[in-house]
Amino acid sequence: MNTEEHINHWLNSAKNDLESANVLFHSKKYDWCLFIGHLVLEKAIKAVFVLNNQNKIPPKVHNLVKLAEISNLDLSSEQEVFLGEVNSFNIEARYPQYKQEFYKLCTKEFASGYFFKIKEYYKWIISHTQ
Repeated sequence: MNTEEHINHWLNSAKNDLESANVLFHSKKYDWCLFIGHLVLEKAIKAVFVLNNQNKIPPKVHNLVKLAEISNLDLSSEQEVFLGEVNSFNIEARYPQYKQEFYKLCTKEFASGYFFKIKEYYKWIISHTQ
């Protein structure tokens, strides 16, 4: 793949996941909405990585803060904290010892606040690919 195709691969996948997260939110599957929300940001950041790293394949890393750093995204401390919080959605929705606790945490109010911000960060991240 050339660089543009590679970037579009990640962006299209992120967009598809965002649509899925939206469906999950409206279906009241808030825990899975936030899990997929993490993937949305991860894939958007990986598109930036490809752009800023001469079309290299992004590393198999899921830590959003680390990915942003190696993608040369300049994060404010507030952005870094938020991405760190979203990192936990990847772990807590995936592993049995955290799953039930995370499910209880994911009320509509909790999820809507984070999902709104995930969508805002998604727009900000993809703006770095243009």
